[in-house]
Amino acid sequence: MTQALLKIFSGSEQETTATFREDAVTLPLGEILPLLADAYHSRRTWLRDFDDEAVTISADLYEVVLAYQHLRRPSA
Repeated sequence: MTQALLKIFSGSEQETTATFREDAVTLPLGEILPLLADAYHSRRTWLRDFDDEAVTISADLYEVVLAYQHLRRPSA
């Protein structure tokens, strides 16, 4: 199956390139992370709608997240 590359116009001059499948969108983490962080810090209720949503990340990012989680635990 060939994946089409689409450019998304969001109303600003900044263009986003994302890969679309029927049930998923693949895009760089740097494009979505600031928006998710803002929604989290702004306590947007719509974000809770996706609490059970599965997210696929690379093994490298997973290792870094686990290491960060371990380092930010308070010392006993």
